[in-house]
Formats: sequence, structure tokens, C-alpha cells
Amino acid sequence: MRNFLTMVAALAFAGPAFSNDIVILNGRVIDPETGLDAIRHVAINDNQITAVSEFELEGDVVVDATGHVVAPGFIDLHAHGMALPDMRMQAMQGVTTILELESGVLPIGDWYDEMAKATNPINYGAAAAWTFARIATFSHTAPVATPGYFQDAQSDTEWKLDIATKEEQARILSLVEQGLNEGGLGIGINAGYAPGYGQKEYFALAKMAAEHNVATYTHVRYASNLEPQGSFEAIKELIANAALTGAHMHICHINSSSLSDIHATLDLVERAQAQGINVTVEAYPYGAGNTVVGAAMFSGDGWRERMDSTAQNFQLGTERMTEEELADYQANDPGTFITWHFLDEADPQGLSLLDASVTHPSTNIASDSVFWSYFNEHGMVVTYTGDDWPLPDNVFTHPRAAGTFAKILRSYVRERGLMSMSTAINKMSLMPAQVLEDFVPQMRKKGRIQVGMDADIVVFDPATISDYATYEHANQPAEGVQTLLVNGDFTVKDGDLVLDASSGQAIRRVTKQ
Repeated sequence: MRNFLTMVAALAFAGPAFSNDIVILNGRVIDPETGLDAIRHVAINDNQITAVSEFELEGDVVVDATGHVVAPGFIDLHAHGMALPDMRMQAMQGVTTILELESGVLPIGDWYDEMAKATNPINYGAAAAWTFARIATFSHTAPVATPGYFQDAQSDTEWKLDIATKEEQARILSLVEQGLNEGGLGIGINAGYAPGYGQKEYFALAKMAAEHNVATYTHVRYASNLEPQGSFEAIKELIANAALTGAHMHICHINSSSLSDIHATLDLVERAQAQGINVTVEAYPYGAGNTVVGAAMFSGDGWRERMDSTAQNFQLGTERMTEEELADYQANDPGTFITWHFLDEADPQGLSLLDASVTHPSTNIASDSVFWSYFNEHGMVVTYTGDDWPLPDNVFTHPRAAGTFAKILRSYVRERGLMSMSTAINKMSLMPAQVLEDFVPQMRKKGRIQVGMDADIVVFDPATISDYATYEHANQPAEGVQTLLVNGDFTVKDGDLVLDASSGQAIRRVTKQ
């Protein structure tokens, strides 16, 4: 029936008397939901796909996609950088929606209000932030919906390591629930940054998620190759809460959370899913993470042995850190973001562990991108939020902010053949939409190339799409995306960024509040 309706729609718009707003002609159209993978012509009117046709269409604007793939715009479930430079770098690799789900923000209403005032070339949204609620509770402050609120709290330890009293837990849960009532996309549980929470608190968050019919997105509390308090234990804790409450619980960046124990943790995920437990998972295609230097996991006795890391595994800007520099930043500027090399991609064994996480059938691709930074005149690391394009030479972050999705298409599909093109597109578009669509109706119209779906579309050259960002020079945009449409408007056109593009819309739950 779906194919019949698609053909009817295509015929309706195929005649010479009708001209569409935009038509994309002669492209290899891949729709991961229906399994379509064929040369087709696509029509867009207003902000929707109105035809997917075997017959050539007419349009006011024509995009010739000969030799190119036409796919749903990519959806990044895990993006911390939400400012204009972050969105632009994401757009250049085919991303049409970025979501701050792992950390989240509070208050949600304030955040959406501020985002609505900004220039947003792609779609955006956020979850309700448990860590913000914890910081606010232990510091006796009101949460502020900015990344700086989280960074500035890194010098405090109570919210990271102390079990909440009954009264404190009640306030934490109240703040999180307020975020859900204001339209948050679930609960962001950045547990790796506050591993001292109590079991009852995490269980209560899972129970709240089930009651509100939303998901949790957890950076699990431990990242360690050794037991006790290892990665295996942390993943098992999440699965137990999902099983006991019925909540949908999403595991963030299982690659960096599992370190070299990835096969054991993926086995846990497989066993849980086989039992019908609603657990989903994501990974990014890099052997390094990006986090604040004062994170709780890099403190206390034995962390180097547990994580098989020293200061030399940490990179700030273009240079690896010394033990003296690490101690200085942890004491005086613990909110500074650094790159943490937890696996060596040049080592075949390290690369095989990374590949296991990325290629697993259950794995969504998500970047965990972090905002762009630079050293100011005082030598302090500050966030770059300007509108220069290309980005200034002196800004830096993790290369995943500019290259995650392009790297999948270059390395995993074209160069190494570890996954098919359709599999890669599924992992980057439909699967992320399905993580959310049960409780965020907007996502039911994303991640698909079908009549009636939102016109979030990427057109790219499979022979040339590539990531160029490196750990030393991350501010190199991806290449190979010919066209990016966000809600039917051009964000990338003829391979170039449209500098005044601002068609991104808020992704937000509709609540009864």
C-alpha cells in the first residue's frame, strides 16, 4: 500500500503543468525504512517531500544528483555544541538535527527560548539534565541553562561524589521533572561525572522516565577495565533499571565507556534486547573522547591503572599534556575540555575494538561533539561562539565535531567496506529517529525519504565524501555534501554553506503543562 501511494503521489506531480518548489533529479535514493535503494526523483513543496518518483519531475529549483546519494538528513543524538559554528560544521557533513541528550540542560524552557532567538541552520533539542539538578541542589543555587553552569561546577565535589539525602533527592527529581514538563526530550543522566550517586536515585530517574513515557540517556557511572566499579558493572546497572521499571534507557558512547571491555558490554546489550528490555546504544568512530579535565573519573587513587591512561593520553589544543600540566589544570581550571585518547586507532587491536562498537547492528552513530574553543590573550581556554566562516585557524575541539558522519561514509563504507551504504544511512538517520519517535511525534517524520516526511535531506557524492578534521587541526570541514535541505530550505547548496540559513526548528515534546 505504501509503494502504491508513493506512485500515485509521484504521478500527481509528474506532469508538465505542475512545478514543484524543489526537485532532486537522478539521485540514488536510499530510504532505510522501506528499503528503497534506486535511482529516483524527489519533489519538495513547502517543508515536505511530496513525491518520490520513477518519472522525471519539474521544479522551480532543480538539483542534479546524478552520481550522488540522496538520503534522509543525519540525526545526531549526542551533540553538546549547539551554537552557530557547531551547527555549521555538522551541516557540512550532512547533519540536519542535533540533540543534547546525554548531558541535557535545565531549565529546559529557558534554553528553548534562548535557542529560538539564535540563527539555527539545523534542527535542535535537549533533554532535562540530571547533573544540572544535582549541581543546583548541592550548591543551593538555581540551574542556569548554559554549558558554563556545568563547567564552573567542576571544582566542587559534593554533587559528584555524595549520596543525596531524602530531601536532596526530592529536589533533584523535582527539577528534572520540571524539565520534562517543559518539553525536555527525556532525561540526560551524565552519571560518569557524578558517580557517587545512590542506587535509589538512579532507580527513581528510570521510574520517572517510565511514568512520563520518555527515555533516559546515560553516560554510565564507571569507565574502567578493572573490577570492581568497572564498565561491565555500570552497563549492567543500567540494564537492571530498564528491566525493573520498563523504561527505555539509552547508553551513550558505549565505545569510550567500555574501553577495551567492549565485547563484554555489547554482549550484555544483546542479552537485554533478546529479553525485550528496551535498551538502545550509540558510538562514535574515534579512539579518543573529549571531556573536562576535572571529571571525577580522572581523580582518586588508581585511575591511571583502571583506565590504562596517563597525562600523555590527554591532549589540549595540538599538544599532549604533561603530568605537571594535568595537575595544574585539574587544580585551577577543571572545567577545561581536553581530548582523551583511550584507544590507539593505529594499533590493529585498538582499531578492532572501536570497529566492534561502531559496526554492531544495534549501534546508532552519534558524535558527542563539544563546542569550539581557543586560547585567549591570557592563555585561558574559552568557548568560541562567533559567526566567522571558515572557522578561525586558532579554534579547536575534538575532530568528531566536524567529521563523525563523513568518517563513517569514508572509512567504514568506502575505504574498508565494513558496512553497506544503506546500513550506514540507517545508523545515522532512521535508527536515531526511532530512539525518540514513540514520545516525540516530530521524529516520526524524520529519518525517511517518503511522501509526507519532512524535507530534511542530504545529497552527497559517495566517491568523495570525506572527513578532514584531525586531532591537531579539527577545524577542517567535511567535503562531499552537495546539498543539504533542512525543512525544505537550503543549508548547503552546490557544496557551499549557505551563510544566512536559519530553517532549523526546535524538536520538543508537547506536554499537558
